[in-house]
Amino acid sequence: MVQSLFCILSAFILPLTDKILKFAHSNLIMTRKKATLLLADGMVFHGTLVGKEGTSGGEICFNTGMTGYQEIYTDPSYTGQIIVNTTPHIGNYGVVDDEAESARPLIAGIVVNDFSNVYSRLDAKQSLQEYLAEHGITGIADIDTRLLVRHIRSKGAMNAIISSEISDLDALRAELKKVPDMNGLELSSQVCTKEPYFFGEEGSSIKVACVDYGIKRNILRCLSERGAYCKVFPAKTSLEEMEAWGPDAYFLSNGPGDPAVMDYAVETAKQILALGKPLFGICLGHQILARACGISTYKMHHGHRGLNHPIKNLLTGKSEITSQNHGFVVTKEDIAKNPDVEITHVHLNDGSVAGIRLKSRPAFSVQYHPESSPGPHDSRYLFDEFISLTKK
Repeated sequence: MVQSLFCILSAFILPLTDKILKFAHSNLIMTRKKATLLLADGMVFHGTLVGKEGTSGGEICFNTGMTGYQEIYTDPSYTGQIIVNTTPHIGNYGVVDDEAESARPLIAGIVVNDFSNVYSRLDAKQSLQEYLAEHGITGIADIDTRLLVRHIRSKGAMNAIISSEISDLDALRAELKKVPDMNGLELSSQVCTKEPYFFGEEGSSIKVACVDYGIKRNILRCLSERGAYCKVFPAKTSLEEMEAWGPDAYFLSNGPGDPAVMDYAVETAKQILALGKPLFGICLGHQILARACGISTYKMHHGHRGLNHPIKNLLTGKSEITSQNHGFVVTKEDIAKNPDVEITHVHLNDGSVAGIRLKSRPAFSVQYHPESSPGPHDSRYLFDEFISLTKK
């Protein structure tokens, strides 16, 4: 009896204790260096450094999601942006490889209230601090993020800079002026894959050509789970090259930057539409499809970023809670001028266009993220609808 009890303790309790001790050893709370956050309108915050020591600038915006910080930081759509997490406690569950949406975080920086060096999840591989430092991401903590978010909501998204190196505000302002404006910035060709690659089961009966403007991994998972074999192509791949693979349908991905300067992508979308094959676009892909139909886009005041945005499906009358991340949007007035395009979804907070479809072709798109990583699964039906188009 005693021997059996000892075996149980040895097999389960002791390894668990060993893990806990390792966590404690590797996640000791450290004394952080001071850091400064300077906004383009002159507002200044003083806090402490998280991530790598250095100086980093980008467009500052906020995400209202209460979980999924790793997925947010690794979403290529956030390239060139400093993310403010409205959730006050960040880092407490560490980092897990499977939760990354790309190979590495591509954000310009993070801003948080309370940053945790200690993580409690047993399957986490490392702390968020280690992860950010490893990938060269500079951030700031211990500031009033509620005040900051209210300021951005009032004044709008703007450029900002974080530094643990430069304390002189005049010198910091000079560095901030070097940060490019998101308006007119083309980033997709910088973050997309450099070579085509495959995702899914090769023997699948459905082949989907995915144009990578900054695609998230969970989009590919959602497609492959529904029987699609995907080939992911770089953003500037010609239609001729993609057609040589013989796809049954096309997908236009999410991504960063201003769609108004992506003429190459708009032209490709026009060519795909001319083929008459099923076409589905998400986020930036939605904007590209709209522009291919003569519908303009514009930069929003501070964008939609979070996991709790309400959308109404005008075709079914049902509402859904969605994951969103965009600073540009389709112009509603232009859609009224195109009799072949109809609005399918609207954002219930501000009435902006959240989805469109073409009446003459099997093509549709949404402004939000139905793959919802992180976020609710209300909108996964859109992948089902896309796959069903390939079977008609």
